[in-house]
Amino acid sequence: MTPMSDVMTLLLCFFMLTSTFLTPEPIQVNAPNSVSEVKIPENNVLNILVSPEGKIFLGTDNKNYMRAMMETMTDQFNVKLNNTQIKHFMDDAMVGAPMENLAAYLSLEPDKMTEAIQTLGLPLDSINGGKSEFQEWVNAARSVNPDIKLAIKCDSKTPYAAIKKLMSELQDMNENRFQLITNLDVKRLND
Repeated sequence: MTPMSDVMTLLLCFFMLTSTFLTPEPIQVNAPNSVSEVKIPENNVLNILVSPEGKIFLGTDNKNYMRAMMETMTDQFNVKLNNTQIKHFMDDAMVGAPMENLAAYLSLEPDKMTEAIQTLGLPLDSINGGKSEFQEWVNAARSVNPDIKLAIKCDSKTPYAAIKKLMSELQDMNENRFQLITNLDVKRLND
């Protein structure tokens, strides 16, 4: 019995140490199915999430990149954040609040932030005839890591117009290489 418990303990430790944890997303997204089996890299990826209502969120798993992106954007938009707000930003998996609402959003309690993010999203409207806030966040990510890859995850019920507008924003920046995240459709793959 002792050797079997040793083996079980070793297996449990192995799986715990080698597993990767999913970062929580601000909204629930059910990606459409496809037969493509191309894997998205696990590192150096800027994840762009599009809700069923067309709201846009983005983030990366590297907290150092997220902090550098935040510092770039707050400097550019002249937004001042205190230590508590910075901590809340770093605890969030993705950014989705417009710059004008960012400080107020980050001042909320974490459970209130979860509710508030549902109504927010990064604006795609041009600022003073220039780039949109979404484009500025992508530029901030590129300035932090020029080799970062873009991955778009949309809900299967997201209107085509919202996805087209997002892709147009990326094309305006000469960002023509991005991956679309889908679920593997095993049933169609086997046919």
